[in-house]
Amino acid sequence: MQRSPPKPLSDRPWPAGVGRSLLPEVDSTNAEAFRRAPQCAGPEWILAATQSAGRGRRARPWASPRGNFYATYCMQSRESPQSLALRSFVAALALHDALSAVTGTPEALALKWPNDVLLSGGKVAGILLECQSGLGRQTLAIGIGVNLIGHPDAAQVEPGATPPVSVLSETGQRVTPEAFLDALAAAYARWEATFTTMGFAPIRSAWLAHAARLNEPIRARTGTTDHHGIFETIDNSGNLILRTPQTRLAIPAAEVFF
Repeated sequence: MQRSPPKPLSDRPWPAGVGRSLLPEVDSTNAEAFRRAPQCAGPEWILAATQSAGRGRRARPWASPRGNFYATYCMQSRESPQSLALRSFVAALALHDALSAVTGTPEALALKWPNDVLLSGGKVAGILLECQSGLGRQTLAIGIGVNLIGHPDAAQVEPGATPPVSVLSETGQRVTPEAFLDALAAAYARWEATFTTMGFAPIRSAWLAHAARLNEPIRARTGTTDHHGIFETIDNSGNLILRTPQTRLAIPAAEVFF
C-alpha cells in the first residue's frame, strides 16, 4: 500500500482560544474535565499519559497503557442536549482527519456508527460523550481514546465485536500522544467551525462518505433485541437508519456488529 507522507507538525497550528493541559495521570480525562469546568474560561483539551479509571461506552473499562492517547475536549454551551450529542460525529471526522494526517493512510480508515474509528477494519479509536447540566448551561466532555502503540487482546472483546488494532500494528508508525493531540485539535477546530456555522448537514454528508458498511447488512443490538438489516444512512438527528425485511427503523443508540 502506497502511503502519503505524514504532514509536518508546523502545518497544525494550535486553535486560538482553546486551552491545553498535559497531565501525567488522572482517573479519567472526562472526570477531570467536569472537575475543571466551573473554572474554564473556554474550551479546553485535557491529555493524560495514563488513566487509572478510564471508561468507554456503557461504563465499560478502557485499558490505558502508556503510549496510547487519552484526551477530552471540554466545552460549555447553552445548546440543547440533542445538538450537543451531534458532536460525536464532529469528533469522528476530526479523528479521521488526524489519523489520516499522522499516518498517511486515509484509504485504510472508516467510521463505524455510532462512535468508533476503524483502521484496516479494526477498531483503533473510540469516542465517549458525557454531559452535565448546571447554571442554565451544559458542560460537554468528548472523551477520545486512540490505540497509538498498543491494543487489547482480541480475546478480551465480546464475540462478534470489531477486533482492536493500533496505529503501530497496522502502519508501523510510532506517533506520540502529544503529536496526535496537535493534529486532532486542529482538525476538531475545523469541523467544529463547520458545525456551528452550517449545522449538521455538511457533517452528516462528510461522515457518510467515510461510513463503514454503508448499504451493507449489519446487526444492531438495542438492549436484548437484535435487529438485522441494511445500514441505509443516518438521519438528521444522527440516528442509524436500518432497513429490515419488515420495516425501516430509526435507531438512536445501539451496539453494531458486522
